[in-house]
Amino acid sequence: MYKKIFLTIPAVILIGLTPIFSQEDSLPAEVIESIEKRIEYGLNPSIAIGIIGPEGSRFHNFGYTRNGGKAVDEHTVYEIGSITKVFTGILLAQQVVDGDVSLGDPAEKFLPEGMIIPVMGEQPVTLGHLSDHTSGIPRMPSNFDPADRANPYKDYTEDLMLEFLTTYTPLREVGAEYEYSNLAQGFLGYILARNADTSYEDLLKNVITGPLGMDETKITLDNNMRANLAIGHNNGVEVSNWDIAVLAGAGGIRSTTSDMVKFLSANLGLTETDLRAAMDLAMEKRHTKGADGVGLGWHMVERNGKKAYTHTGGTGGYRTFAAMIPAEKRGIVVFSNSTQGPGDLGRYLLGMEDELPEIKPVLALKIANIIDEQGIDEAWTYFNQVKKDSLEFYDAGENSFNNLGYSYLNDNLEASLAVFKMNIELYPEAFNVYDSYGEALLKAGKREEGI
Repeated sequence: MYKKIFLTIPAVILIGLTPIFSQEDSLPAEVIESIEKRIEYGLNPSIAIGIIGPEGSRFHNFGYTRNGGKAVDEHTVYEIGSITKVFTGILLAQQVVDGDVSLGDPAEKFLPEGMIIPVMGEQPVTLGHLSDHTSGIPRMPSNFDPADRANPYKDYTEDLMLEFLTTYTPLREVGAEYEYSNLAQGFLGYILARNADTSYEDLLKNVITGPLGMDETKITLDNNMRANLAIGHNNGVEVSNWDIAVLAGAGGIRSTTSDMVKFLSANLGLTETDLRAAMDLAMEKRHTKGADGVGLGWHMVERNGKKAYTHTGGTGGYRTFAAMIPAEKRGIVVFSNSTQGPGDLGRYLLGMEDELPEIKPVLALKIANIIDEQGIDEAWTYFNQVKKDSLEFYDAGENSFNNLGYSYLNDNLEASLAVFKMNIELYPEAFNVYDSYGEALLKAGKREEGI
């Protein structure tokens, strides 16, 4: 189950790295134990870790690309989700360094002629605001209505995005508050590509991944990446990859731990790169709203006396984590092909957390197995027994049941209703559990009960 690989980045592109590895380079026993439990209990089919520091790089790989698949390694491909926003921030910074744009440029300057972004107050939405989450643009547009929930961004088009951005009613003044926005970041990627007269993917390749030799980092999977793809999972069930079109700058990148270590090495100054000025600009603190600091894409976190730059990512079947501590010239990426996040492992290994959480079996996964193998009645019997006698031995998180309910919504509506109702019994004071159950009731044609 556990495969460990030590590699060094080629010395010709590094500054002063000495590739010295020994048994001390193994992960701490408590980390290995935690990871093996996550895989055993079905939380994560795989966990891949890449670590970079002054002594070189190393990789630790656990699990498989899917049930019956091949063991993961540093070339296994994962969707990195919102870590993409860090790349978008650097793309913006490079255009600033090149004199093509400024952070204070109004975003509507780059729209088709005559289009205006509505604002509250006098301050326009600038490129800097789009990147640091203070634009006032909401997290997601209200006209986002995917035809396929399993691949929700695929049919969200440029026309839909521009329609929303030029007609929505802002709820706060630009720059007033931090509001994490996938829409703003995707819009920024669109602007930068438009300004360079190319696609976001080609801009990414020309500016970052090409110069850094990141051949396994793309939006569109090539044949080699597809062969090495870790299949995404939600509550133990394989799910579709996400094809993020016009909003690619918010979360469309796929990558490997091998490539991401190259990326962190460049950001840390361990690798010589012409992107140095842009990377430094992206790491400059723009404000402290909503975090210890926010740059262009990066979020700054201070824990245990360590100042880190970090970002997490998530799509329909993946969770990812990236962080670096410039003062120590150290960085880490942790990837999983599951909706169970591995970020605590990365923070612990960087010394930013003192202990790891207790890993328990996920009750929603157990319920899913019983539904699929024995039926809904048996699942209810098991649920009621656990709720009465042994709930403390399980991770019975609200989100895990909610995600499971939605995973059944299209193909097994009866199971979806049962799971949402279980969630109500577990969390009777939480509004979202009723909202989800109501949605399933409406789909079942029980309109009055759903409302």
